[in-house]
Amino acid sequence: MKTGSRGRVIERPPVCHAHRVTSERAHPVDHAGDDLVALARIVARQRAELERLRDLAATSAVVERAKGVLMAVTGCTAEAAHEELQRCAGDGNRTLVEQCWLTLGALLPPNERPPGTSAAPVGPPAAGSWNAAPTGTADLAKTLGRIGRDLVRADTPHELARCLLDHIAPETDADAVMLYERLPEGGLELIGHAGVDATLAAQWRYVPPVRGVAALDALGSGEPRWLEDHSGDRDRYLLIGESPERWASRAWLPVPVPDGETACVALGVLRRRGGSFEPRERDLLLAVARLCAGRLRAFGLPPERPGEAVSRTVQAVFDALPGAAVLLTPLRAASGEVEDYRIEAATSETVDVLGRSGREMVGRQVLECYPSVAGEALWHGCLRALEAGVPFESEPFVYHEVAGEVPVTGTYSVRAAPLGEGLLVTWLRHEPAQRQAQRLADVQRLGNLGWANWNLVTRESSWSEQAYAVLGRSAAEQPLALERLPDLALPEDAGPLTHAIVELTRHARPFDVPFRIATNGGVRHLRLVAEAVTAPDGTAVEVRGFVQDLTRQRSAELALVESERAMLLQRGILQAERALAARLQHALLPLPSKPVRRAGLRVEVAYLPAQSGIHVGGDWFSAVELPGDDALFVVGDVAGHGVDAVATMAQLRFTAKGMVSTGSSLTEALAGLNYLLLHSPDSQATATMVLARYHPGRRVLGWAQAGHLPPLLVRGGEVRCLDRPAGMLLGATAAPLFEAAELRLEPGDRLLLYTDGLVERPGESLDAGLDRLAEAVRAQGCGDCGSLDALLTTMLAEEGRDDVCVVDIRMPLDDVTDAPGTDD
Repeated sequence: MKTGSRGRVIERPPVCHAHRVTSERAHPVDHAGDDLVALARIVARQRAELERLRDLAATSAVVERAKGVLMAVTGCTAEAAHEELQRCAGDGNRTLVEQCWLTLGALLPPNERPPGTSAAPVGPPAAGSWNAAPTGTADLAKTLGRIGRDLVRADTPHELARCLLDHIAPETDADAVMLYERLPEGGLELIGHAGVDATLAAQWRYVPPVRGVAALDALGSGEPRWLEDHSGDRDRYLLIGESPERWASRAWLPVPVPDGETACVALGVLRRRGGSFEPRERDLLLAVARLCAGRLRAFGLPPERPGEAVSRTVQAVFDALPGAAVLLTPLRAASGEVEDYRIEAATSETVDVLGRSGREMVGRQVLECYPSVAGEALWHGCLRALEAGVPFESEPFVYHEVAGEVPVTGTYSVRAAPLGEGLLVTWLRHEPAQRQAQRLADVQRLGNLGWANWNLVTRESSWSEQAYAVLGRSAAEQPLALERLPDLALPEDAGPLTHAIVELTRHARPFDVPFRIATNGGVRHLRLVAEAVTAPDGTAVEVRGFVQDLTRQRSAELALVESERAMLLQRGILQAERALAARLQHALLPLPSKPVRRAGLRVEVAYLPAQSGIHVGGDWFSAVELPGDDALFVVGDVAGHGVDAVATMAQLRFTAKGMVSTGSSLTEALAGLNYLLLHSPDSQATATMVLARYHPGRRVLGWAQAGHLPPLLVRGGEVRCLDRPAGMLLGATAAPLFEAAELRLEPGDRLLLYTDGLVERPGESLDAGLDRLAEAVRAQGCGDCGSLDALLTTMLAEEGRDDVCVVDIRMPLDDVTDAPGTDD
């Protein structure tokens, strides 16, 4: 920061230095004296920089204090306060620091102000005079700056009093703060307090215009009153408190106002400690009173309120009125347009959106208390009432309130009537009878029912509007007599309804009877419920009841019955299809009851149908001996379920057996089966398969696959899946590629062929299922000790599994070739 030729402030962006390090190029020296000179220069530069930083910190502190004081006095923002300080500095040809000291000094008494400072500063002090200000003055200015910054955050007189007490209590031993406003009739009203209990505040809320009140004396004279001698003060003044000795010393200071007007607010400081206020304490309290003036103006409250639109007498009348009502004065722009309304009086039952009520709302603006009404119909209605001089009443609306911590919903209307230059606005709560009638109408409409009464003595009848609508009659027609109601029903329903009415009128027996009527929109299903009011002798004299339209419910019931009937039919068809598919599968795929021998190998087969659904799957197997003592082993899986899957399975099973038996190689057989699927009636059918041919003389198992899971080999304690030769899903393409592989079996080997239902589980990857199968087989051991049933129990889930087919092939340890078993 620097000053120009005329002293105007020129500021640069602030720079914060944690440390300042000076780096210079080193030159070779020959003498120790040169080193000392260089070191002295570095020390001097660092000392100058330290002094500069200290000056900058002191300057910033002074500027912030002055800004806080200006914000409290004028009620402006921090940015506006900074701009005002710069403007005044430029106008007076002063630096910013000089102007800040002048602003702080204006709050202090003359004997404590820095040299060259006056209450209305007209020129700069002598150069350097603010730096030479007394220590006490600087401390006081610092305290005032801190109080000024915090007062800006106070939004009510009560918060202002609390803030003052927090700051001056450590400085003056103050125990309580009170703010009194002078009323037009001469008395006082307590507008803010801190450190005073609620009971005492209520007792001393209003002070009449009597002699011997220190606060009134201070306001009348414009001078502070220091009550430092309790015994003497008690004789001269009326002291606040049931036990006046509670506060042994007090001070009452008028809050000053501009232009020489009479002060309207008195600041009271009460202390339990007796004795005199020290000079510094008096100076602080006088300066604080000046700070309060600006903040009170920001609240829109006195000290400067030359006149009031409504007297306290009017507010007293509103305090006694029941209900919710306010008296408004329009606030107009320069063009004459109404921008807002000021609340001049309010009843105790009037509450705004922030929970303020009654007198707390007086002096505030309508858009502050009810911001949502801006531009609404209520706002425009009040404008019309104000301009045309005729009352306005709004449409009813629902309002939610809390009564005794219980949420209550009420229906209200707002009425605005001109009163002098302002408006009297009242809230009208609708009577419970009206609300009850509206609720009854809503129930009838929502329930599609209407009530009806028949007086059997006077022969008078009355129906609700909804009863006419339910019975399909015009509201202009007369209600039908009770005995004529069956004329509306269809002929087949008229008899039961007539009988129920006769029993009701003769024997007072209530009834609940359904019946139908014919309307232009079709047949309507209705329900009539009625009961009798009887005389002392039991004779029915009046019938009360209601009629309800059940057409929608009845239509839904009929639709539900039809849906259930269709579901049962479909279920029967599916169950028949499952039974047929199961019989076909059992006929085409007989399951051996015990292990069989094929080409010297022990073969065990297991087939388990799916546990979920009602369809039979297309899994199948083959384990047959071929000409030349070879054996053919097949496991396959046709996509889909039901009769079609079983039929496709049969084609593939028998075709594969026939082609291999007649000399086709395994790959040729797979190619032929692929061609068969592509040219079948269901060209979308697909299947997976493993074909294996065992040559007992060479102990070699040749095999090929078409998109199927690899066989699992168990040998010498090792369990692994065989590497699959190339092979595509059957039915996927017209030009498939199939390759074959060979495996030499050794005594004790175990080979598992299986379908995917054995390893697949919902939410689990296929690799995880294969690992789980290998672990289960490894846990059972090798050779003949592993049970296929035990393996299935370990692998299969309780619910939701698919079809499972397993062929378990084992090479005996003694390698004895048994006689061929029967074909499957």
